[in-house]
Amino acid sequence: MKELTLYLVTGRYDFDDESFLNVIKIACENGVTLVQLREKEASTHDFYRLAQKVKELTDRFDVPLIINDRVDICLAVDAAGVHIGDDELPITVVRNLIGKDKLLGVSAKDVDRAKEAEEAGADYLGVGAIYLTKTKDDPQPTSIETLKKIVSAVDIPVVAIGGLKEANIDSLRHTGIAGISVVSELMLTEDVAQKAQRLRALTEEIVASHN
Repeated sequence: MKELTLYLVTGRYDFDDESFLNVIKIACENGVTLVQLREKEASTHDFYRLAQKVKELTDRFDVPLIINDRVDICLAVDAAGVHIGDDELPITVVRNLIGKDKLLGVSAKDVDRAKEAEEAGADYLGVGAIYLTKTKDDPQPTSIETLKKIVSAVDIPVVAIGGLKEANIDSLRHTGIAGISVVSELMLTEDVAQKAQRLRALTEEIVASHN
């Protein structure tokens, strides 16, 4: 799934809507292959309205939009899919709700969860956090060795997540991942276009190193 190569998970930080959408636009123009809209604090109404605006952008650049956790928002805006953690609805329930044609991503930190997710209908896994990150409440990192074990244990694609930056993603060579997921490395960089281009090129090299 080439859509998973450079996977942007959004962060609102202190952006107003215009600035937030502009970062996503530039990222999509310059190599991001998938966008996951993550809104932990927004009301349902605000999340829905923002998702509509983001989907207009991602559709323009033919980039799939994934909604974090919220199946209702995913269906309401006809996003490409939804990504869930281990504290959300059961995977099989989410699959039944969204149908077989939408993407279902599931977070996994160990081999057992990864296998469970695959059997329950996940299309891909997000594995991490590989490095410490302020984005996630759980500070316990997932080792590169565990990442490799998960990749070997399942047949669905695996995306590495958590604290990934241009300076440290080279450590993911020969792990078998399908792509990387970043948040602050793109959302907070001074030059989104250049950063996205460099990350895309580096990630393609890393993915190719498995072959």
